Amino acid sequence: MGVMQILRPAALGAALIFVLSSSLAAPAPYYQYRSKLTGELACSPTPLGEGWVRSNGPYRDARCEKRIVVK
Repeated sequence: MGVMQILRPAALGAALIFVLSSSLAAPAPYYQYRSKLTGELACSPTPLGEGWVRSNGPYRDARCEKRIVVK
């Protein structure tokens, strides 16, 4: 049995596992953040810094319009 006969199924299996696991990944939820200084609202999946506090969320979209229903 040659080395190529052993490596080919292993490489194929690793590629299949990678594709299947990445297809199960979900996008990060978005949250609405309020500026401590001006009260302005912004929508982001990551915290915006010390001058901002999270006010609402989570949302599915970048406009913070479609709420995610948490059970």
